[in-house]
Amino acid sequence: MNAAQLRRVNAESFAHYREGLIELLLDAVRHGASVGFMADFDAAQARDYLRGVQASIEDASLLLWVVVRDEHVIASVQLALCQKANGLNRAEVQKLLVHSNARRHGLGQQLMSTLELAARQHQRGLLYLDTEAGSPAEAFYQSLRYTKIGELPDYCQSPDGATARPPSTTRPWGNLHDSW
Repeated sequence: MNAAQLRRVNAESFAHYREGLIELLLDAVRHGASVGFMADFDAAQARDYLRGVQASIEDASLLLWVVVRDEHVIASVQLALCQKANGLNRAEVQKLLVHSNARRHGLGQQLMSTLELAARQHQRGLLYLDTEAGSPAEAFYQSLRYTKIGELPDYCQSPDGATARPPSTTRPWGNLHDSW
């Protein structure tokens, strides 16, 4: 087995990673990740979603990285660069995903370090995201020194839709200027 490799995905290489990204998304949703999709999420829906991702990469409003092992996508993260004239200092961390079989090996931290470096290069000193309150993801972002600014109760349904009361969403943020 080869070592995992982190790669930036661009418009030209996107097609090479599409099927792996579909599998990664399906794995995340199957394992209950609150990433915007319901439990009945399927490959066709993933393809539709990824068409939008590809368009955003092409118009340079989104950056995407993958970690591959033996050419299989095992992790990814996205950085959405705010395009508003008054928001050119900020970006949103989106869809940090690590395959269920590849967790607890530092891939999330590696992806976030790479994403933060790119944010600095794009002069985006303020990063923000949303994640499920009380989840392992929230603890992960806290370990990276992201600050929780609050919770939005009943913000979204759990992927299985069976939760009587929808989970709260927390809004962490990070100020990269502090580390410049």
